[in-house]
Amino acid sequence: MSTSKHIDKICCIILIFTILITVVFCNAESLGVNKLPITMGYEQKLFDKTKVHTIDIVMDDWDSFIDGCEDEEYVSCAVVIDNEAYKNVAIRAKGNTSLSSVAAYGDDRYSFKIEFDHYDSGKSYHGLDKLSLNNIIQDNTYMKDYLCYQMMGYMGVDAPLCSYVWITVNGEAWGLYLAVEGVEDSFLERNYGTLYGELYKPDSQSMGGDRGNGADGDFEGGSGSGMESDDVSLIYSDDDYSSYSNIFDNAKTDITDEDKDRLIASLKSLNENSDIEDVVNVDEVIRYFVVHNFVCNFDSYTGSMIHNYYLYEEDGQLSMIPWDYNLAFGGFSAGGGGSDSATQMVNYPIDTPVSGGTVDSRPMLAWIFADENYTELYHAYFDTFISEYFESGYFENLITETENLIASYVEQDPTKFCTYEEFETGVDTLKSFCLLRAESIRGQLNGTIPSTSDGQQEDDSTLVDASSISLTDMGSMGHGGGTPGDGERP
Repeated sequence: MSTSKHIDKICCIILIFTILITVVFCNAESLGVNKLPITMGYEQKLFDKTKVHTIDIVMDDWDSFIDGCEDEEYVSCAVVIDNEAYKNVAIRAKGNTSLSSVAAYGDDRYSFKIEFDHYDSGKSYHGLDKLSLNNIIQDNTYMKDYLCYQMMGYMGVDAPLCSYVWITVNGEAWGLYLAVEGVEDSFLERNYGTLYGELYKPDSQSMGGDRGNGADGDFEGGSGSGMESDDVSLIYSDDDYSSYSNIFDNAKTDITDEDKDRLIASLKSLNENSDIEDVVNVDEVIRYFVVHNFVCNFDSYTGSMIHNYYLYEEDGQLSMIPWDYNLAFGGFSAGGGGSDSATQMVNYPIDTPVSGGTVDSRPMLAWIFADENYTELYHAYFDTFISEYFESGYFENLITETENLIASYVEQDPTKFCTYEEFETGVDTLKSFCLLRAESIRGQLNGTIPSTSDGQQEDDSTLVDASSISLTDMGSMGHGGGTPGDGERP
């Protein structure tokens, strides 16, 4: 009898504990329980950066698919990733002006997007739903995107994973690409857990097809025919949903009116420079802009096009997710690529880092310079970045290791946009650019070099001399500066 009574009490305690756990779990968000990142499985598979991976695309009529790539329509194929086969997945060409540039170049080395779950919602690659295969156009170094994402990750920014892949088509060599984790559901779960927030890809560029507004559009590489709008700059205008169509029409998650109201309210506070800690993930965004402003990418939020970024919102708090850096390191603004433009870009002021506008015209950046405490934190993170990543020798080791990893693949790449010699020159130039840029920023932090555009116009005598390099050697808007390789296409 005694034992029975104890068992009853134990069962009651277990029942109550179970109910409490269930209540906490179901109300985790409202109760302030942290949303923890999730290990998906694909992180150490395809995105193991210590090797070049292999992807074989298996398709009966590849030539017809290539001929229709500009339509950006999905077709079925099979892919074999590092000897693992995945049947009935979807593939299409991707890009914006990068896509049209490939066609104009008389080439067929398109970037591709693979959706593992397009035909079967339960299918994935070790948890990964979407994968981009970037063709590395306008980048003789083969490293711009790769290094930028590595820098972002090093500084604690939620950035997509990436790795190099040797692509074959039906067993025949196609070329060396960069595999990039799609910034969609799998990315969100990996970084924010299953209770993740809302994701947007603001853009006002309309290039036809599904490359205009729409949740499935890609906007990357080069300039477009559309004009920027206030909403893609994250400027608050009013409370009407229609005033933010370039944000809401490009939502990557399913959004409700409540989500829209919350985002608009956050933008209002952001623009009024009030409650910044509540409406901005301060630490994350400052770290993002430290790297972003180092790499001088003006095909972006800080350039005249104002695109190529993801906006993440959770509980009213905003952060930026990096995307598309093939025109970084001055590639978007290279022009003639001479010594003057190289010196200007190497010394680009970190406290007025906007091209084609003012800092005040970019509210997601302006708050950093509107409060001296945030500016000091920005400078402190910059100091850490320059010290740990460049002055320590870490960057030089990384770029050497990366070159050694991919050089033989670049040499035999049958579809590359540049010669192997141009690749070698590009890598050397990229290395020199980054080290000179680090030197300039060290001077800007110490006060020996002006950190604003006005200051540099008044006194350019202390600027770091970059006349020994040419920006176009790294690749630029002009298709990469080389000629395609002579290999046969499959």
